[in-house]
Amino acid sequence: MPTSKSAKKSVRQDAVRRMRNRERKSALRTQIKKLVLTVKKHDLEEAEKPLFLATKMLDKIAAKNVIHKKTASRKKSRLAKMLNKQKAASS
Repeated sequence: MPTSKSAKKSVRQDAVRRMRNRERKSALRTQIKKLVLTVKKHDLEEAEKPLFLATKMLDKIAAKNVIHKKTASRKKSRLAKMLNKQKAASS
C-alpha cells in the first residue's frame, strides 16, 4: 500500500494509464480481426481500408509506447504479407 501522497497519486495514474492502454490494444485487435475477416472473404479491394486503419493504429500505439516499435512493425509486415498473398493467389 502506498503511504506518501505522491505514491497514492502514482497508483491512480497507473490505473488510468492501464485502462487507456487496454482500450487501445482492444481497438487494435478488433481492427486486425476486421482485416483478417475481410481477407478470408476474398474481398481484397475492400481489405485495403482495414489494412490502412490497422497500420495507422499500430503506428499510433507504438508511438505512445503501448507496444514496442518493432512489435508494431512485425505486425504491419505480417498483415500486409497476408493481404498480398491472397492477392497473388486470386489473380
